Amino acid sequence: MRRGLGVALGLVFLVSAPAVAETAPEPEGYRLSDFRAAVPATLRGARVIDAQQAFALWRDKAAAFVDVLPRPPRPAGLPPDAVWRDKPRFDIPGSVWLPETGYGELPDASLRYFENGLVRASARDKSRPLVFYCLANCWMSWNAAKRALALGYSNVSWFSQGTDGWAAAGHPLEPREPEPRDER
Repeated sequence: MRRGLGVALGLVFLVSAPAVAETAPEPEGYRLSDFRAAVPATLRGARVIDAQQAFALWRDKAAAFVDVLPRPPRPAGLPPDAVWRDKPRFDIPGSVWLPETGYGELPDASLRYFENGLVRASARDKSRPLVFYCLANCWMSWNAAKRALALGYSNVSWFSQGTDGWAAAGHPLEPREPEPRDER
């Protein structure tokens, strides 16, 4: 009887103990490769938020949400006249999608696209709260939030769980198209 109770208590502990997520150390610069890997628990200068905090900001319309998940590329070798459809992106309602802006190094055109997207998302107010995200364990949102800080944005949050954590919490998603690129 005593052994059975001990086993039962041990099982209750195992089931109720929170899972400890693996994290990586925060680098000095941007992450340049292996973007889908354990991410840091911190980002110097930014606030790291979870799904509950992100939802509260979204519900209260207290921040602009910026998604930086890359758009899937057209498959290599696909004939030019072949029909190909992007996988749809389901996103946090009302967010801005700036694909290809979370890489560690950005070409000048992508950096301008990111800067212009942030100007629109923030309504030209560098103190407006911004929330950066993509997917869980994706360094691109970490890079983008760090880059926004370097550009002088002062109220930056990083939602490291991204749309994976948002959906897992039961929050709504909607189809999203990327912000148009100004190719001037």
